[in-house]
Amino acid sequence: MSRPRGERTGAQAGTEAARDPSGRGERTGSGRPQGEAGGGRPAGKSAFREYAEAILSALALALVIRTFFVQAFKIPSGSMLPTLEIGDHLLVNKLLYGLRVPLSGQRFFDYFEPERGDIIVFVFPEDPSKDFIKRVVGLPGDTIEIRKKQLFRNGVPVDVVEEPYARWVRPLEPGPRDQFGPVTVPEGHVFVMGDNRDQSYDSRFWGFVPYENIKGKAFVIYWSWDSDHTWPRFGRIGNAVK
Repeated sequence: MSRPRGERTGAQAGTEAARDPSGRGERTGSGRPQGEAGGGRPAGKSAFREYAEAILSALALALVIRTFFVQAFKIPSGSMLPTLEIGDHLLVNKLLYGLRVPLSGQRFFDYFEPERGDIIVFVFPEDPSKDFIKRVVGLPGDTIEIRKKQLFRNGVPVDVVEEPYARWVRPLEPGPRDQFGPVTVPEGHVFVMGDNRDQSYDSRFWGFVPYENIKGKAFVIYWSWDSDHTWPRFGRIGNAVK
């Protein structure tokens, strides 16, 4: 039997009844305006707030990584030539020697200790506002001495096979740079020197580095800038620090 024209079906009437009484558009049976995605922004949460939360979360993550895991450092001087050049940018592994608590210097999970030959970044003992980078040449219990520029460890001369990176370029002079020690490295400390032995302000002049001052071990050059030629040193980028 045919239905009179203009008569609605029950389903059509139900849809009509679900129309938003405010006049802002039809709603589906769930009460959500048509076209509104179920995974959209929560009601009352602005786009600005979402962006702010994302930025703050990223900053917090970066802070945690920088504090406990990896940190970037720039080489400002030539004390580590030829190993590290002025303008090298390094990444330092801060977890290798244990988790270091900022300010207090206390460490947790310190399963590994510095070894001879490690290039470390540390808080300068005489000025905590400065970070230094040097190479470990003496461990606790080692006796360190320098005679006419030659490094002796425990009475034995350290040769170029063991230290191929060491560089001496100036004439012999009196003073701790070329004549030093002997001294014994105390427990919980290291003795450090720059690879550029004639132009490095290191343990020969100001003493030992406490373990709690060590921030981490340098492990890779991620960027290098030659300011004399205003050009990147592409050949150094990605090189391991050793």
